[in-house]
Parts: sequence; structure tokens; C-alpha cells
Amino acid sequence: MLLDRYIARTIFGSIALVMAVLLVLGALFLFIGEQGSIGTGRYTAGDALMYSAMNLPRFALEALPAGTLIGAMLGIGALARSHEITVMRAAGVSKLRLVLATLGAGAVIVILSLLLGEYVAPRLEQLADERKAFAKYDDISFAGSGGAWMRDGNTIINVESRSSDEQFGGMLVFEFNDERRIAAIGRAERATNSDNQSWQLSNYAETRFDGDRVSAKRVASRNLNSAASAGFLQLAVAAPAQMSLQSLYRAIAYRRTNELEYGGYEFAIWSRVARTIALLIAVAFAVPFGFGLLRSASAGARTTIGLAIGILYFFLQRIVESGAVVFGLDPLLLAWVPTLLLALAAAVMLARAR
Repeated sequence: MLLDRYIARTIFGSIALVMAVLLVLGALFLFIGEQGSIGTGRYTAGDALMYSAMNLPRFALEALPAGTLIGAMLGIGALARSHEITVMRAAGVSKLRLVLATLGAGAVIVILSLLLGEYVAPRLEQLADERKAFAKYDDISFAGSGGAWMRDGNTIINVESRSSDEQFGGMLVFEFNDERRIAAIGRAERATNSDNQSWQLSNYAETRFDGDRVSAKRVASRNLNSAASAGFLQLAVAAPAQMSLQSLYRAIAYRRTNELEYGGYEFAIWSRVARTIALLIAVAFAVPFGFGLLRSASAGARTTIGLAIGILYFFLQRIVESGAVVFGLDPLLLAWVPTLLLALAAAVMLARAR
């Protein structure tokens, strides 16, 4: 038990050091990415710095698989170069025992990941996006719950969800006359931003009130002029990948009940679960690097290998996410592909390690 704690503590310390470096770099990249927004409306450099800091938990979640892999490899490498693993093996410690010990550090990372993903990152990210939206688009009102509610003159718009940077789902349009009485209510299944002042509404159904008369119509598309740009809605409406598991489950239940499309939300859930399991696999993947010729590799070599594998996993995950959304492929199967490939590679390397 004492040996298990020592191995887990060594690996966890290396992972924490790597994540600290990645977070510093992440904060810098986030702040640089906000330079184009500074000066728009009331959005200042101080707002950009605060926005970057509040998005660090989300960046940490995305960087955890690579950071865990690199840190675990560095921790195992430190034990190998000091010949501690050799002594452990000579004392009768099996590879399985070493793997189980490393999983102790992985379990701590998984718990932190769940806490960040459920209670910290979504709330801070939503708050950061709302602060940015208020600062950049101070000519549009934003209030309420259940998606984004915006007022633009005599028009109030509600958007339920976001599927891409410029495409949104479930847009409600409330039009008022000069006497502040409701003139029309409409709903579009999809809304695509044509330019900064125009929206293309697909499968649009409208009910219009004219005195004592009520008329209804349905059209394949409608052009809506509104100052509520896609940039504002990107900040006001959370994408499935930004939501907590609890919110995703509620969104799926709601959309199933109302016979709405929920594939993107289902994929987001399974993708989150697969990435969480991948943290444990990443720790186990590092164990073979403490055996054979790999045990003498330098810290730089281990960092390079871990970074290359981590980047490969990251891009494969993004490709899979795009394929699932664009081509309507099975979300349950695709979400697990990168994690299963990583698990297969870890199993092969552990089997061949001596």
C-alpha cells in the first residue's frame, strides 16, 4: 500500500506540473485570441483578461488527456531513470501491480475532471460569455432562461440551441406593434446567419394577429432582419460540448419528449464519458515506458512522444465529433473510437514490455 501511494504521488506530481505549464500557455493563447474583440462596444483589455481566466477550466478539461499522458510518462521515466522500477520488479512487483498503482493517480485526475466538467467549467464559461455579450453588444437586451432571449426594437427572439458557429435551432420570433401588443408569433426549426443584419429561417411557421382576425401560415424559408448577430448568439447560447452532463441529460429528455433532434447532445454525453475513461488509459499507457530500452529515454524524448500522442488523440476526437454531427453517424460508436484506439495501443505495449 505504501508503495502504491508513492508511485501514485510521483505520477500525480508530474501531471500537476505539466498541467500548470499547459494552463499558463492556455491563458496566453486565450488572451491573444481575444485581441480582435477588444474595442468592440465596451469590451476592454481587462474584460479580455477576465474572459480568458474564466475559460481556463474549460481549457483544462480539453488539455487533460494530453497533460495526463505527458505527466504520467515523465513520472514513470523519473522512477525508471533512478532504477526504482528495476528494484520494484526485482522485489516481485508485477506489471499489473504497477499499472494498478498508476491508476491511483488517474483516479484523482478523473475526480477532478468530473468536478470541473459538472460544477466549475460550464458555470464560469457561461458567465464569461454573458459578460462578453453584454460588453460587446450593449445595444441588444438579453434576459431570461431557457436559451437566449434577445430584444431588438419591436422584436423579441428566443433561441433554444446552437449546432454550429452560424447555425442555431428552435428560434422563436415575437413581433410587437407600436402599441406594445403582440402582432405575430413564429417558430423556425433552424436559423442560419446570412450576414450581420439578416437571418435565414428554415421551415418557418407563423401565427399573425390583426385586430379580431388570426391567420396562420407555414413557409419553407423566411428572411429576418435583426441586429442579433451570430456572434452574439454564439456567446449567449451554449453548445452541447460546453454543457454539463446533467444539462445534457435534461436537454435530451426535453427534445425526445417534443420529438426534436438530439443526436448532437447524445454524442456530447458519450464523448465526455469516453474522454474521462481515457484519462485512466493515458496513465496506464505510460507504464511500458519504464521497461526495456524505453526506461533510459530522456525527459525531452518522453515529453515529445507524449505530446505527439496527445495531439493525435485530440485531432482524432475533433474529426470524430465533426463526422458524427455532419454525417449523422452513430454517436455511441464514434465517441469511443479514439479512446478504444488508445486502450488498444496501451494493451499491446504492456503485453510486449519486459
